[in-house]
Amino acid sequence: MNIEQQITQLRDELREHNYNYYVLDSPTISDFEFDQKLKLLQKLEAENPQFFDSNSPTLRVGGEITKNFETVPHRFRMYSLDNSYSKEDLEDWETRIKKMVDGAVEYTCELKYDGASMSLTYEHGKLIKAVTRGDGVQGDDVTTNVKTIKSVPLQLKGDYPESFDIRGEIILPLAGFAKMNEERLEVGEELYRNPRNTASGSLKLQDSAEVAKRPLDCLLYSLKADRLPFKTQFEGLQKAREWGFKVPNEAKLAKSIDEVLEYINYWDIHRHDLPYEIDGVVVKVNNLQQQEELGYTAKAPRWAMAYKFKAEQVTTVLNEITYQVGRTGAITPVANLEPVELAGTIVKRASLHNADQIEKLDIREGDTVFVEKGGEIIPKIVAVEFSKRPIHSPPTLYITHCPECETKLVRKEGEAQHYCPNFEGCPPQIIGRIQHFISRKAMDIEGLGGETVALFVNNKLINTYADLYELKTEDVIPLERMAEKSAENLVNGIEASKQIPFERVLFGLGIRYVGETVAKKLAKHFKTIDALAVATFEELIAVDEIGDRIAESVITFFASEENRETIQRLKNRGVQLEISAEKLANQTDKLQGNIFVVSGVFTQVSRDELKKLIEDNGGKVSSSISSKTNYVVAGDNMGPSKKTKAETLGVAIISEDDFLKMIA
Repeated sequence: MNIEQQITQLRDELREHNYNYYVLDSPTISDFEFDQKLKLLQKLEAENPQFFDSNSPTLRVGGEITKNFETVPHRFRMYSLDNSYSKEDLEDWETRIKKMVDGAVEYTCELKYDGASMSLTYEHGKLIKAVTRGDGVQGDDVTTNVKTIKSVPLQLKGDYPESFDIRGEIILPLAGFAKMNEERLEVGEELYRNPRNTASGSLKLQDSAEVAKRPLDCLLYSLKADRLPFKTQFEGLQKAREWGFKVPNEAKLAKSIDEVLEYINYWDIHRHDLPYEIDGVVVKVNNLQQQEELGYTAKAPRWAMAYKFKAEQVTTVLNEITYQVGRTGAITPVANLEPVELAGTIVKRASLHNADQIEKLDIREGDTVFVEKGGEIIPKIVAVEFSKRPIHSPPTLYITHCPECETKLVRKEGEAQHYCPNFEGCPPQIIGRIQHFISRKAMDIEGLGGETVALFVNNKLINTYADLYELKTEDVIPLERMAEKSAENLVNGIEASKQIPFERVLFGLGIRYVGETVAKKLAKHFKTIDALAVATFEELIAVDEIGDRIAESVITFFASEENRETIQRLKNRGVQLEISAEKLANQTDKLQGNIFVVSGVFTQVSRDELKKLIEDNGGKVSSSISSKTNYVVAGDNMGPSKKTKAETLGVAIISEDDFLKMIA
C-alpha cells in the first residue's frame, strides 16, 4: 500500500469511527485507539502536503482564524415558521391545508430544537459551506467553525444527490453546557446563561480551535435541492441518516391531527428527559408535492407549523415605566423591571405595547407583575398580582409629550399607539430612519452600523439618509473610535450601495406600512420612483395587495417637500431609483390581468421558476382556484379535485408547453 492509499484508508476509517461515536453514539474502538490513528494521519499529511484534503478528519481540531464572517446569500431561502399554541390553532391550520390540496394529508412531527439555525451545502458528497440563518435571505459564512463539530459529516456516504442543502440546528447539549460552566466556575469567570445563546455565540468565535473545544452538536431536519430522490419529508429524514447526518429518531409520522396532538402531549411531559433543550414541536405536511402545492406566504411555509410549549412565567417588581420613540414616531412604553431569570436569561425590561394595554391590565409602577417569554423575543407583562400592590398606588398616566423633543403627541382614531409628529426634528426618529435605510434588507452598507449612525447624527454630520452620500473620509476620521482604514471602508461601502436595486432602496426609504414585500410589488408595478411619487389613490389600490392604508401612507410620504428633496438628492448621487434596464428586459406585460394556479410536477422548469415567469410577465399567481382564475398550469400528478373544480368553473387548463408558448 502506497502513502496516498494509506492516507485515504486512515481518513475513511476515522470518518466511520467518528460517525459511530458522535452520530450513532455507538463507538467501536477506544478513545486511545482513535487518537493514535488520528496522530498517524496528522503525521502522514504533514509529511505529504500534496495529498491535502480540506475535509480531512484532522482538520476537526480547528486553528484557522476568521476576522470577519462574510455575508452570503442562501441558495434556497430559510423561512420562519408560523406558531401555534393550542389544539384549535392546529385544527384551523389543517382546515386551511385541506382546502388547498387533494387527497389524504399525513404529517411528520419533529422536535423543535432550541439552538442556532444553520444551512449546510454539499457538493459531490463534501461539505462546501455552512451559513447561519441570518435574515433568511442571506447569512454569515461560518464554515471553518462548523467543520470542527464532530457530528457534521465532512464526507458523505451512500447514494447522496450531487448537490443539495441541508438545514438543521447547532445546539449545545445540556451535559456539555454544565461542564463548560463548571470549568468557568473553577477559574472564577462569569457563567454562561443558557445553551442556546452559548451555541450561537460559539459560531462567531474568531479562532476555530476555540470552537473545537466546545461540545457543540448538529441536529438536521430538512433537505433542499432542485430535485430530491424521495417523495416525503419522513423519507428525507431516513435518507439523511443513511448519508451520515445526525437526525434524531424521535421524529414520527402521524396520519391525523389527533396523532399529532398525542406526540405533542408526550413530549411536553418528556422533554426534560432529552439531552438537549426543545421549546416545542414542528409539524410538517409529509408529502413533498403537497408542500409545493401549498407554497409559502411572505414569511413562512403554509405546509409547516411550530407548536410552542407553554411559555415560562415569573413574577418580579415593575420599578419604572419609560417611553421609547421609534423611527416612525411611534411611542412604545417599556417596563423597567427588578432583574429576574426567565428561560435562561436575565430579564430587566418588558414591552407594555401601548396605552390601551396599560389601562386594560391596570399596570402601575411598584406593582408585582407576571412576566412571560413565549413566541416573542421580547418578554411581556401578562398580568398584575393585585394582592401585592402598594397602598395608595397612583394609576399610570400616559405621557402627553414626546420624551425626546417635548412635542405634543398625537393619536389617530382607530390606532393603538401615540405618535410624535416632529418627523424632521426628533433625534430618535432621524436616527431610526437612517438605521432602517442602511439595514441588511435595504441598503446593507458595509462598515456602517446602528451605533455609528447615532454617532454621525449626534455630531451633526448627517440628518437624512441622503447626507450619507456626501460624507468624505476626512469628515469621519475625527470621530471617536474611527481609524483611517475604518473611515475609508465606510465611505467605500456607501459608494457601493449605489448599486442596490430599486425595490430595496424603496423599502429603505421607510414609508410607513411599506415592508419588503410591498416595496417589491410597488417597484415592479411603477418601475420608477417618479411614477410612484405622482400615483393617485386609485392607481395605488389597483396594485395587487395594496390597500387603502398603504396607499394613503405612500401619498402622505410623497406630499412632504422634505421627502421629495431627499429623494432628489439620492437621485443626484446615483442611487438606484428605477428598475434596471436588465431587469426590465426580462419583464413583459404579456400575462397582464391574468391569474394563474400552478398544480402538479413539471419537467422543463421548476415550480418556483414557473411562478417567477408568471410574475415577470405581468401575471398573478394564486394558490387556489376560484371564478377569478384564468388559467391552471397543470403538470404531472395534478390533484383530481383541482381538475374537477377548474372544469366546473370553466377555467382553462393548460400544459407546461402551452404556458411557455404564451410567453415566448
